[in-house]
Amino acid sequence: MSRIGKAPVELPKGVQVSVQGSALVCKGPKGSLNLALGEGITAKVDGTKLVVERADDTKLLRALHGTTRALINNAVEGVTKGFSKKLEIVGVGYKAIIKGKVVSMDVGFANTIEVAIIEGVTVVLPDATHIEVSGLDKQAVGQMAADIRAARKPEPYKGKGVRYIDEVVRRKAGKATASAGAKK
Repeated sequence: MSRIGKAPVELPKGVQVSVQGSALVCKGPKGSLNLALGEGITAKVDGTKLVVERADDTKLLRALHGTTRALINNAVEGVTKGFSKKLEIVGVGYKAIIKGKVVSMDVGFANTIEVAIIEGVTVVLPDATHIEVSGLDKQAVGQMAADIRAARKPEPYKGKGVRYIDEVVRRKAGKATASAGAKK
């Protein structure tokens, strides 16, 4: 049996989980999330715990068992605390602004790169070179942050580009000078 799948999900105070057919609705202080349960996977609320069970021992259901439990745990954490990712823009003249439902970035290209904001995700710019992405859904927050980073990934020579705050960019040495190794 899956070690992750058999562990019960703790439901904190203020979180209500209801199973409606093959869908699970998780409501908490920050909002509500819906999650589809796979065929053969069931969830039962037992007081302050939620237990995920599978119908049989097929390879597919064994794989879905732990995955479904982890997704439910992320939904519970999302409606209580929420998720956030922070990015920074490094480079002379690189900046970002929000225009309606689009993050518009000047990151060294001739044109401005625009990334649409995913529904259910909040994007805040404390200043022109820092971006904070937050929301209830862990997958949506991560995808939005990845879409923004993909506009200009950090390059290894000068480190310019969009990166996560805690990301370490491995720097490479530049070109050696021509006079150092040239023979006549």
